[in-house]
Amino acid sequence: MLDAKPLEGGKPAGAAPVAARVGIGGPVGSGKTALIEALIPVLQRRGINFAIVTNDLVTREDAERIRRSGLIDPERVSAVEAGACPHTVIREDPTLNIAAGDDLEAKFVGLELVLFESGGDNLASTFSLELVDWWMFVIDVAGGDDIPRKKGPGLLRCDLLVVNKVDLAPHVGVVLEPMLKDALRVRDGRPVIATNARSGEGVEAVADAIVAAVLFRA
Repeated sequence: MLDAKPLEGGKPAGAAPVAARVGIGGPVGSGKTALIEALIPVLQRRGINFAIVTNDLVTREDAERIRRSGLIDPERVSAVEAGACPHTVIREDPTLNIAAGDDLEAKFVGLELVLFESGGDNLASTFSLELVDWWMFVIDVAGGDDIPRKKGPGLLRCDLLVVNKVDLAPHVGVVLEPMLKDALRVRDGRPVIATNARSGEGVEAVADAIVAAVLFRA
């Protein structure tokens, strides 16, 4: 676990956020929380000082799951209850999420990165750039190999597309290589990473992408 202590008194009033903010969106069940759980030890090994904000409709289920995992100090995990369509608080009015990120920055010295997990949404889900600096969209093979061809805004506009649960492809009638080629084609060659969050396959590559994009490290 990261061992940085909470900042007594917080940062000065009105101080601008300095931690990079990364969004993780995608449909229900695509494996967003599992991906975060897989990323936690990878980011810790790299010495990154980070925290997490989760979003759910009317519960704190995802936050409690991560807190109970033992992977990270529970104080570093904040929960936002959207109370409406999940995209509302990451796009139309991200005030609650911005405040949650600010609170974490005030609490932990030298925070470098905040991960914002959206509630489960659909292919139209996108993040406001008032909230995040960079964002990824997670789909999974069990949702069907036609998902890339449906070209939803989330899939097209994200900085990184993650195709998760690749181990399930032979069990759900999906041939993975054409699905990945479709994803690259509709995204005009912009980054696509295949992952199995449970086994860790592809997770280092996702961490590499985050670190390079927002922390400017090789």
